[in-house]
Amino acid sequence: MSIRSLIINPGSTSTKIGVFDDETQVFDRTLRHSTEEIAAFEHIVDQMSFRRDIILTALRENSIDVSSLNVVVGRGGLLKPIEGGTYAVTDKLAADLRAGVQGEHASNLGGLLAREIAETIGVPSYIVDPVVVDELAPVARISGVPEIERVSIFHALNAKAMARRYARETGVKYTDINVIVAHMGGGVSVSAHERGRVVDVFNALDGDGAFSPERAGGLPSGALVKLCFESGLTEQEVRRKIVGNGGFNAYLGTNDARDVDKMCEVGDEKAILVRDAFVYQLCKNIGAMAAVLGGRVDRIVLTGGIAHDSYVTAEIEKKVSFIAPITVYAGEDELLALAQGALRVMNGEEAAKEY
Repeated sequence: MSIRSLIINPGSTSTKIGVFDDETQVFDRTLRHSTEEIAAFEHIVDQMSFRRDIILTALRENSIDVSSLNVVVGRGGLLKPIEGGTYAVTDKLAADLRAGVQGEHASNLGGLLAREIAETIGVPSYIVDPVVVDELAPVARISGVPEIERVSIFHALNAKAMARRYARETGVKYTDINVIVAHMGGGVSVSAHERGRVVDVFNALDGDGAFSPERAGGLPSGALVKLCFESGLTEQEVRRKIVGNGGFNAYLGTNDARDVDKMCEVGDEKAILVRDAFVYQLCKNIGAMAAVLGGRVDRIVLTGGIAHDSYVTAEIEKKVSFIAPITVYAGEDELLALAQGALRVMNGEEAAKEY
């Protein structure tokens, strides 16, 4: 008998939901929320009832009986740092999602919505591999300035799902191999997976690794200090230059890699240079992670939306295939990754972790 799961992935102005029978998706919807609807709530957690009712209405209108569900899974939010895995939504975990212990974010609603719906029908609720997954080796935390510690914030859900996918397709265990995963989307993260643990990562959220379509990545620290003190910009304005208006946005005025491709196709020299610099920096990150793994790399996996770009993936392969063979899993399927996390627990492949 198959296991039916409801998957909930809240974003700032939408809630993506899916229903799976084992790994087969039988229903999905992106429920969009207008700016006016969201603006009616002072805090993100205040949106709970609003989003829950929309989810339940969508299921009812599509003849999906909530009582047919065996498990409900939500996207993990900004919790305290935890190791990867599937976590039961306990009182403690729910309390930290409500409190926003590392900040308010729509993803905090994932576990809360999963738990509330699951409790009404008496089934378990889980989150899987949230962005705060932290399995860094102690040596990877040292930055060079004692007041600043390197942290692990990255595309954990997709990165681990793609590493597991490669392991499954080749008949090996994720916990028996070393993989480098380069997630290339609006943000970029390159992670070193050593026998099932992400021991180091370039997270590129607010100052690490390669630049991306909208993030600046690692910057020369002296020049950044000078910019902060001499530009007249506020702290918020500097942050916006680094996260949101950096990368492709800053150089080319777009955060869409497809637009950059079109510029390159018509011979735009600046666009060609920026795209090549993106590939160059990403390959440096991959090479660094190969060193972290002592050169013992079984596979390099390229994933995320930019992995659809055959020029980018081919250029990366030219530069780093000497390290290990390349596998491309273009795009990302977060709903399936969440469903698979719950299935591993429901089928007894691994135990649910407690926050």
